[in-house]
Amino acid sequence: MSKTIYFPTVLLLLFFLNEAACYGVNDSTQVNKKRLRTVLVGTGVAYGAGLVALNEVWYKEQGKTDFHFFNDNSQWNQVDKIGHFYTAYQLSSIGKRVFLWTNMDEKKSAIWGSVMSQALMIPIEIMDGFAVEYGFSWGDIAANLLGSGFFLSQELGWKGQKIKAKFSFHRTTYAKIRPDVLGNGFFEELLKDYNGQTYWLSFDIYKLARRNNSLPKWLNIAVGYGANGMVYAREDENRENGYESYRQYYVGIDFDLSHIHTKSKFLNSVLFFADMVKLPAPTVEFNKNGVHYHWLYF
Repeated sequence: MSKTIYFPTVLLLLFFLNEAACYGVNDSTQVNKKRLRTVLVGTGVAYGAGLVALNEVWYKEQGKTDFHFFNDNSQWNQVDKIGHFYTAYQLSSIGKRVFLWTNMDEKKSAIWGSVMSQALMIPIEIMDGFAVEYGFSWGDIAANLLGSGFFLSQELGWKGQKIKAKFSFHRTTYAKIRPDVLGNGFFEELLKDYNGQTYWLSFDIYKLARRNNSLPKWLNIAVGYGANGMVYAREDENRENGYESYRQYYVGIDFDLSHIHTKSKFLNSVLFFADMVKLPAPTVEFNKNGVHYHWLYF
C-alpha cells in the first residue's frame, strides 16, 4: 500500500521535467549531454523527494526493524500487485519520453526508460524490508519487472504501445469503516482504497487490426480487473469480521488520447498523462453475483 504514495510525487516532478523537455529543438543526431544531465538531475530530484515524502507520510509512523522478507501475495486479491505493474509501466513510458528529448534513439530511450522505472521503485521495496508491519516482497519485485517488461517488449517488438495499462477509481463505502487503512478523504482513498481501484489493459484495435482498416483511431477496447468487499487485506480476516470480498472483471469502451494532437506543447503533455487514465464509458462487469451493465463506469 505504501508505494501508492510514492508514485504521485514522482509523477508530478516528472511531469514538469517532461513539460520542460517539450521546448526547444535539437537538430543534432548525437545525444545532447546537457539535456541528459538535466534528465538525470531531474530524476534524482523526483527520486529524493519521493523517498522523503514516503518516509514522512508512511515509514515514520510504522516504525523500523531489522531487514526482513514478507509474503503479501495473498493480500487485497492482488489488486496491489497489479498497481505495481501499472506504476512500473507508466514510469517506463515517461522515462522513454524524457530520454527521447536527449536525442537518444527510440530503442535506447525505451530501454533506459524501463531501467529508470526500476531504479525509482526498488528503494521502496528495500525500505519496506525495514518496516515493522511489512517486509521486502518478492511479489512486488516481480510485478514491477512485469510492468516495465510489458512496456519494453511492445517497444522492441511493435515499436510502440498497442496495449496500454490504465487506471480508474471511484469512491466506496469501505473507507469509512477503516479510514486509517483505506483512507480518509478523496485523495487518501484514491491511493489506499483498493476497492475503488480498477486496472485496465486498453487495446488499440486500429493498430492491432490489419492496415488500411476503417476503424476509428481513437476507439479502444479495454479489459479491467478489480475487487470489492475488502475491508481487511486477507480473505480470512474479512470472513472473520463478516465481510466477503470478490473479484470483478470488466470489458468496456476506451478512448486513445494519443491520437489527439494540438499546437500547444503543454496541452500535448496533459493529454499524454491523461491517457494513463481509463475514461468513463459503457462497461460490462462480471463477478460472482452475475453480469452488470454500467452506462458510464469509472
